[in-house]
Amino acid sequence: MKNLYQEVTLRILHELERGVLPWVRPWAATAGANVPCNAVTNRPYSGTNVILLWLAEKRGWPTPRFLTFNQAKAAGGTVRAGEHGTKVVFMKRLIVKDKWPKAGEDDERMVPLMREYTVFNVAQCDGLPEHVINGKPMRTRNPDTRDELADDFVKATGAVVKEGAGQAMYVPSQDFIGIPMFAAFKDADKFYNTLFHELTHWTGAKARCDRSDGMEGRFGDNAYAAEELVAQLGAAFMCAEFAFDGECQDASYIAHWIRLLKKDDKAFFTAASAAQKAVDFLRGQVLAEEPLEQQVAERFLEDRALLVNNLVRDMRENI
Repeated sequence: MKNLYQEVTLRILHELERGVLPWVRPWAATAGANVPCNAVTNRPYSGTNVILLWLAEKRGWPTPRFLTFNQAKAAGGTVRAGEHGTKVVFMKRLIVKDKWPKAGEDDERMVPLMREYTVFNVAQCDGLPEHVINGKPMRTRNPDTRDELADDFVKATGAVVKEGAGQAMYVPSQDFIGIPMFAAFKDADKFYNTLFHELTHWTGAKARCDRSDGMEGRFGDNAYAAEELVAQLGAAFMCAEFAFDGECQDASYIAHWIRLLKKDDKAFFTAASAAQKAVDFLRGQVLAEEPLEQQVAERFLEDRALLVNNLVRDMRENI
């Protein structure tokens, strides 16, 4: 029987063993065109699929917009003969009833279901309408200065950030993020990479995404390495949206991640899902309250439709 978890994990492991982090990319060079999305629905992909599609984009496509063969046909286009698609996964949880439950146990249980399907980049197709190919134009930024939109986003999350408080860190006991002054960093990309990394750690607190106990219970001695992978991926997802060049916060963790993935073929899925949940939580914070957060949200509605698309996706899946 085909093991999709193992297949995907082997793809990630292959890159890590080459010393390549699939989520570290020069996002500033392609501002506004970094987050893979469905070209028809404009819904952004999430979790593991983001990484899989970033890997596929090494073929040099100009935009990360994908669709299925049938979607291309329905939009009036065709996938060119000889083109090879990219495998992505669909995951959901099914509730099934046990015919003969054990005494004292619930007769219902959750069963994870994962299926594989193929998507094509719009550059692999002919005859697609322009709005499917290009989507909505996105903003660009000045790479040499602080980014007002990113600063407002962080402020609107409600996280306490103490800039100039020594080394970069999240302090769980006092629930604050410490980070050196902006001027201490080589550039804005390094500063926001670091800030987003610590901000992802911040989401793990019990009052927010509640990751600490879950990571220890799931990964044991590897819990710290797993949490660092979550923070790396969370920072990568946000850097892609804001067009800050990606980087690895600590290359020494690559060896730990390789061991983690070799031991557990579901570990990367768990980390990517937790990172996506963290980023979605932060977006939700931005949209939550008046007046400052709503002002920031309105700017995101203009410049980053992805923020709202994720929330709409979650609402639809919960109906």
